[in-house]
Amino acid sequence: MFLIFFKLLVLHYLADYAAQGDFLAKAKNHTQPLPGVPWQHALLAHAVIHGGAVWLVTGSLWLAGVEIVMHAALDYHKCDGTINYNQDQLGHIWLKVIYAGIRVS
Repeated sequence: MFLIFFKLLVLHYLADYAAQGDFLAKAKNHTQPLPGVPWQHALLAHAVIHGGAVWLVTGSLWLAGVEIVMHAALDYHKCDGTINYNQDQLGHIWLKVIYAGIRVS
């Protein structure tokens, strides 16, 4: 379980920091959209990257789909201030714990 969780965590940090970039970080924010860039497309692209990472580690399209929906929801609520940055990251990490537990059982 720990190895799966660690792989998920590494890919999460790569996708949320190194691979996200300034453009996508700003473009996915529905409260301050970039002119000419539909925030929905940017948020979906970011969430699909994360879903792909979950799929690569777990081999499960179902878990990848859950990740896409949940990652988008957490980031949406972070952008509108419903949750803060730490709550957003904690939510992402807890999902990885759950995915690792499902893949082991």
